[in-house]
Amino acid sequence: MKANVGALDKGLRIAAGVVLLGIAALLDHPARWLGLIGIVPLATGLFGYCPLYALLGFDTCPLNKA
Repeated sequence: MKANVGALDKGLRIAAGVVLLGIAALLDHPARWLGLIGIVPLATGLFGYCPLYALLGFDTCPLNKA
């Protein structure tokens, strides 16, 4: 698995994942479980690899372009 997520992209993914998981934890509504979708951007940000990027041929990691 080659990293395909750059630093800015990682930061945004991690922030979005934490916000979505926070919403899931704080809300008392049946739809709060949708906040668990935050696991996906959090995981892709932490691992630096996005399977959808690989499938579509995107690469925001500057290390791979050098």
